Parts: sequence; structure tokens; C-alpha cells
Amino acid sequence: MSGEPVKPKSAGDMPLANKPSSREADSLVSASEDIAAFVARARAMSPHAAGARGRMVFALDATMSRQPTWDMACALQADMFREAASLGSLDIRLVYYRGLNECRATGWISDSTQLAKLMGKIDCRGGNTQIGRVLSEARREAVASAVRAVVFVGDAMEESVDQLCVKAGELGLLKVPVFMFQEGNDAVAEQAFREIARLTGGAWCRFDPGAAAQLRELLRAAAAYAAGGREALLRLSKAGGSAARLISQMK
Repeated sequence: MSGEPVKPKSAGDMPLANKPSSREADSLVSASEDIAAFVARARAMSPHAAGARGRMVFALDATMSRQPTWDMACALQADMFREAASLGSLDIRLVYYRGLNECRATGWISDSTQLAKLMGKIDCRGGNTQIGRVLSEARREAVASAVRAVVFVGDAMEESVDQLCVKAGELGLLKVPVFMFQEGNDAVAEQAFREIARLTGGAWCRFDPGAAAQLRELLRAAAAYAAGGREALLRLSKAGGSAARLISQMK
């Protein structure tokens, strides 16, 4: 499949010296201005403007253990579009990682058939998790194209949880909730996924390995939020199920 490589986020700031030089002081002022501008933009953003198309980043762990869930997601992703169609419209950007340091993203897709074809061309490969790169890509898209929500499906976390929390906090400032859907019972993954969801104002839910019905409900609920906002998710939650579980956690 042809996709855009997701560039890793640049290295963090170096430790500050006790007495910064004039050049370092200028850099500190510039950094402070950048932070202030970032926060101002975050506060001004309206993620559910009337008439706007919903945009959602759909991120998947495509390492070797994920093949069954990848196949499930291929079969179920049309339900996301159907749910969104009843509320408005939805564009999805697929982001996935696999193998040794491979993380890729598609363009924006508005057709479930096209998304299924693209996903069908991707095979899972062994490797470590790259959730940090997923969050960095989501932040970039949130600034560039007003992403309304991020959905992540995975079963493991093998990175620094503190670094992931920094990235999650940035998405929280941009008012982009992350829905962390965990397959299985890995305790380390659960701790990290719960914290990412909390910091972004999103939600964490677990589903059983191979449980297509559970994953379908979760994806439909996330699509409802991306297409119609909190009110759409509230309406869907009246029937109970996954939507009610998500809305109960969201700020």
C-alpha cells in the first residue's frame, strides 16, 4: 500500500544550564511563546463546528500478535462509516505500526470500501509497540485538520509511559479525546491506556480476544462521537452498551 511515513517526533529539550547564555535565553523566550500560542490555539478550537466533516484517526497495532484483530477491524470498519452516516459524515486516517520501526499513515478516506481495500493489503509483522509515534501523528493532524477523535486498538505497551503521557497531554490541550480499546488483560498496557485516555478526556475499554461484537460496538460509539460530538454519543448511550461505558469516563 502507498502511505505517508509518519516521522518520529524530534528529541525533547536538553536540560537547562544554571546560567543560560543570551542565545539560550532567546531560545527560552521563543519556546515560551510557542507554548503560549499552542495553548491559545487549543482553547480557541471548536472540534464540532456546524457543517464540518468529522475526522477521526483510526490507529492499529499491526505487530504479529494483532493479525486476528486486524482481520476483525477490516470486517467491522464499515460499521463506523454507517454509524457516522446517520449523523453526518466521517473521514478516517488510518495509522498503523509494525515490524522494526515502521509506522505509516494513509490519506483521509471517506469511503468504507476504499479503507477495506487498503487494510486488506497490509500484513502484520513482528515488532515492538510505537504508540508514541501514533500520538505524535494524531497531534500533527489535530493542528492541521481539526481531528475530532483518535481511536487506538492494541494489546500491549512497550514504551516509556511518562513520554506517552506528555504526548497525550498535548492532545488533551487540543481537546482531542483518545479512545483506547485494549484487547486482552495485559496489566502494563491497561495502566498506560487508562492514563492516555484520562489525559485526553477520552475513554478506555477492554474487549475480549477475538470478540467481534464487542469491538464493533466500541468502534460504532467512537465514530458517533467523531461525526456528531458528545451529544451524538449521549444519544447512543441511552441504549446502554459500549457508548454508555465511554461517555461515563469522558470529561
